Amino acid sequence: MPQPLPATEITALLGRGTRFEGKLYFEGRLRIDGSFRGEIRGDDALVIGDGAEVEADIEVGMVIVKGGSVQGNVRASHSIELYVPARATGTLHAPEVHIEKGVQFSGTCTIGPLEGAAGAGEPR
Repeated sequence: MPQPLPATEITALLGRGTRFEGKLYFEGRLRIDGSFRGEIRGDDALVIGDGAEVEADIEVGMVIVKGGSVQGNVRASHSIELYVPARATGTLHAPEVHIEKGVQFSGTCTIGPLEGAAGAGEPR
C-alpha cells in the first residue's frame, strides 16, 4: 500500500517560463508557476504559484492560489484558498472557501458540497 505524501510534497510542476495548453489530469499534488490554458482534473491539491497565469476549467480536491492569476470555473471537492497577491475571475465552488484580505476576486462564489463530487478527477 503506497504511503501518503507529506503535506508539502509536490509530485508535478509546470515551472516559470513554461506554457501549456490542453487537458491535464493528475494524481498527487500539482504546482503551476507558468502559464496554463485548458482543463485541469485531479483528486488532490492544485497549487497556483506567484506569477502563474491559469485560464481553465478546474475540478480537483483542493485549490491553493498563492499569488498567481486564475480565470475560469474552479470546483474543489474539499476547499479553495486564495492568498495575496492572487487574482481570480470566474466561478468558485467548494465546501470551504478562504479569500485572504487584499485578494482581487470578480465573479460568483458558492460554498457547499459539489454535486457528484466522487471521482471528480476521472477523465470524462
